[in-house]
Amino acid sequence: MEDLKKRKLDEAGNGDFASKEELRFLIEPLAKPQLVDLLAKLGSQYPSIAEEIKSIASADPAHRKLFVRGLAWNTTSETLRAAFEEHGEIEEGAVIYDKVTGKSRGYGFITFKNMESTQQALRASSKLIDGRLAVCNLACEGLSGTSSAPDLSLRKLYIGSLSPEVTSEMLLNYFARHGEIDEGSVAYDRDTNESRGFGFVTYKTAEAAKKAIDDLEKTLGGRNIIVKYADSNKGKTGQQQFPSGVVPMAALTMSTGYMQAGKAHVSSGPPINYSYPQTVAPYSASPYPNPHTVPSPYPTQGQIPYPPLSAKKDQHGFPPTQPVGMNNYPYYYPKQ
Repeated sequence: MEDLKKRKLDEAGNGDFASKEELRFLIEPLAKPQLVDLLAKLGSQYPSIAEEIKSIASADPAHRKLFVRGLAWNTTSETLRAAFEEHGEIEEGAVIYDKVTGKSRGYGFITFKNMESTQQALRASSKLIDGRLAVCNLACEGLSGTSSAPDLSLRKLYIGSLSPEVTSEMLLNYFARHGEIDEGSVAYDRDTNESRGFGFVTYKTAEAAKKAIDDLEKTLGGRNIIVKYADSNKGKTGQQQFPSGVVPMAALTMSTGYMQAGKAHVSSGPPINYSYPQTVAPYSASPYPNPHTVPSPYPTQGQIPYPPLSAKKDQHGFPPTQPVGMNNYPYYYPKQ
């Protein structure tokens, strides 16, 4: 109260109070960074303003709710809450289970009672829970907190040929020598909870990931392991890309022995699964005559001459004008 009275006296000494509408008119054109700096400055000078800012920010659960992924299949809601209690009082926390199978889906949510606890938990976003390194970020951000980073393909490694005895904790301790790890674990079977023989490690920097790949010593659990980028197809060149639905002509090879339109036929060998005789019998004259010289079984007939048909003239000496003939096809006699 003393600070509030002092602030009012200082403002009164500098002139009349500005109305709420006047202040709104001045604030509305300001950009967000300017407003953030202004409120931070005022909050640091006047505790009452700081308390009001905290109250407004904490009223929205979106600023206090965390999305936690990478949980082990056997992690329970109680274990999840216990892992985050060090940061402050928890309002709600639970692992999400599949409604059909009743098994964990590998992620959950934690909601703190105040925003300061949430911010503290975000500063230590990676947490080892039941042997697996879980990662958290604000629930309102979804997976955009880390997994959508543009350089993720240069930070995330695939680790193969792992021994069944290698745990997530062993994997993380082994690769932590190259740099700070953002997240990582061994891949476990959901039904048996046994190792699938591979895992993933995501470093906070691309430089640390490159060190892990370049390291010549790649032995863990008594085995030589495989270390490579998880998205190993990125950056490959020399593979021509074709639009969807277009098949390259190289894939459309013509079978040997078939003619191609507009091209001379060149046979490089017999068709697949078909063999010609090794020797060919020499050509001999056929006992049958050339089919072009075989006489026709029917006698040929020459053209039969027909006598010219003379048209009869009418009594005036003109040819008839009405058509005559068969099958109703008209025929006119020519003029004589």
